[in-house]
Amino acid sequence: MFKFVILLSALACALGATVPEGMLPQLDGRIVGGVATTINSFPWQISLQRSGSHSCGGSVYSAKIIVTAAHCLQSVSASVLKVRAGSSYWNSGGTLVSVAAFKNHEGYNSKTMVNDIAVIRLSSSLTMSSTIKAISLASTAPANGAAATVSGWGTTSSGSSSIPTQLRYVDVKIVGRTQCASSTYGYGSEIKASMICAYTVGKDSCQGDSGGPLVSGGVLAGVVSWGYGCAYTNYPGVYADVAALRSWVVSAASSV
Repeated sequence: MFKFVILLSALACALGATVPEGMLPQLDGRIVGGVATTINSFPWQISLQRSGSHSCGGSVYSAKIIVTAAHCLQSVSASVLKVRAGSSYWNSGGTLVSVAAFKNHEGYNSKTMVNDIAVIRLSSSLTMSSTIKAISLASTAPANGAAATVSGWGTTSSGSSSIPTQLRYVDVKIVGRTQCASSTYGYGSEIKASMICAYTVGKDSCQGDSGGPLVSGGVLAGVVSWGYGCAYTNYPGVYADVAALRSWVVSAASSV
């Protein structure tokens, strides 16, 4: 985790002590090599905000439930959290809703990053529209090499101190868990059963994208989780594997 520790330390210095913890994901979590887009193309995307600042992404599961990463919700109370849905911009437009409660996966481990998934219950229901839509959970992991997209408002280069206001996305390719843990890439045994990877040279997710959606085949296949740097050669972005964690999400969504 050497590169990861250096990058997070540098980012913390650059951004200052007021930056929400969600801006310092275990994934150097941004959209690198991507392009600006609109919420109409990614209507399940939300901005999770702490005390008025964007901290993480997330996905609309239902009118009152959001799926995000567990590491986005460490050392925080629901009272300072809000979700902006239905807008291409994290800081304006759409609908801003308070968070009533959230639940992290009980097996989440901040050192190994296993089970990095959580659900949020909103204080009021979202009104579904062309810009706010729920996305289904993957029931099986996409195949190695499958096309995927990741979206968010994260930084556009590793260690950057600013985030774009407009939503961005990048096309990537799924790297299966077995392949991601192989000698082809640099992670080895750090890739666990609850993880899936995605990689395209020069393209990745990064700081501020954490918790956001990795979509493949029209369903939510992954949740932005961690990685060494952003778009580093031979280090794919690592995501919580939604198919592997699906039963937990369904159960937690009904009990949070």
